[in-house]
Formats: sequence, structure tokens, C-alpha cells
Amino acid sequence: MTDNINNSQVRTLCQIRDVYRAIYEFELNFQQLYDLGLNEGMLLCSLNAQKYSSNELAGVLGLSNSNTSKVIKSVEKKGLIRRIVGKEDKRQMYFALTDLGKKKLESIKCAEFDIPETLKPVVEL
Repeated sequence: MTDNINNSQVRTLCQIRDVYRAIYEFELNFQQLYDLGLNEGMLLCSLNAQKYSSNELAGVLGLSNSNTSKVIKSVEKKGLIRRIVGKEDKRQMYFALTDLGKKKLESIKCAEFDIPETLKPVVEL
């Protein structure tokens, strides 16, 4: 019985390893095509429909506040997002796509992705 559990656990770990490799390969390809990291691309997609604060983006992206701040800074430096001061609270900062950001996102939407076979079962095509 112990061998079955260990074999099952090893198989699961190997499958997770394969998923990580597939995501890594996808990100490398995405980076080359769009000059964006995967987190940067996901940030643009998140801002497609509405503006978000930094804390809200962290939740949407599933990143720490520190990592989200780095991604925001990088995408902002590329001119793809802009800051918007909150209406009720002037200390609150929101982020939205710039025209350049909208164009970049549109170019990504129009592209055909080469999804690694390992990821196809979990990604809606």
C-alpha cells in the first residue's frame, strides 16, 4: 500500500513539474512576442474592463502587494497604464489602460497562442 501512495504522490509531483515547465515555456514565448512578462499581460487583461487600485490588482492577480507594485511600475514605465486619483479619497490611486495599453492588449487578443499540450486541458480555447 505504501508503494501505491508513493507512486501516486510521485506521479502527481511529476505532473505539477510538467505544468510548471509548460507555463515557463509559454511565458518565454509570450515575452518574446509582446515584450511583456506573463504578470504584465495578466495585469493588462485585468484592466481591460475597469480600473483597479494596487491592492485590488494584487487580489485579482494573486500576487503579493510588493510583486504587484513591481509589475505596475514596469507596465507604467512602458506607457501601457496610467494613474487615476480617487474621486472621494484623493489619496487613493487607481490604474487604467492608456491608449497604447489598449492597443497592446488588442494585439494580444488577436494573436493565436501556441498553448503547450500540458496546459490545453486547463485553458479554455
